[in-house]
Amino acid sequence: ANQSNKVAVIDSKEQKLTALVDVDKIPHPGRGANFVDPKFGPVWVTSALGNEKVTVIGTDPEQHKDNAWKVVRVLKGQGGGALFIKSHPKSRHLYSDTPLNPDPKISQSVAVFDINNLDKGFTVLPIAEWAGLKDDGAKRVVQPEYNVAGDEVWFSVWSAKNKESAIVVVDDKTRKLKTVIKDPRLITPTGKFNVNNTQKDVY
Repeated sequence: ANQSNKVAVIDSKEQKLTALVDVDKIPHPGRGANFVDPKFGPVWVTSALGNEKVTVIGTDPEQHKDNAWKVVRVLKGQGGGALFIKSHPKSRHLYSDTPLNPDPKISQSVAVFDINNLDKGFTVLPIAEWAGLKDDGAKRVVQPEYNVAGDEVWFSVWSAKNKESAIVVVDDKTRKLKTVIKDPRLITPTGKFNVNNTQKDVY
């Protein structure tokens, strides 16, 4: 997430720079998301802090050489202030948060894209509303995280330490609310990581 507006691609075996990809404005790579684009093959995706762009970069220099380390699509998300974007090999969805957007309607919800129909645009899920929190906290929705099976997505609803927060679990197939986790010990939840997916680089 830097003002150079570039994403650096490093060959991890050779420890050499493979490419510098132009991505505006203030990309926030995080772990990003990997999936197979129906038109461009294997890709990696990042959202941005500075604008609504969701940038899709080709990642397969063997079978899709012409697309490798190049921007192949730019999707329009809800707005700037995005931190995390996520998909799963068993899912057809791509989720993007926008917790740092100044508009509460945007910071308290997420955009969902259909990977098989990316040109269609996104659907908005009102995650903070589904949480049903009783106070006036910020309720910023941050970091979609899949379970091991890839059929649930967990979202943090993040408020100040003296306000109520929650974890909202969504059914990935239906994109409907599955359950809400609340507890006084759940204070300002931000990142949360499925141990299996983290260990095995499933993202």
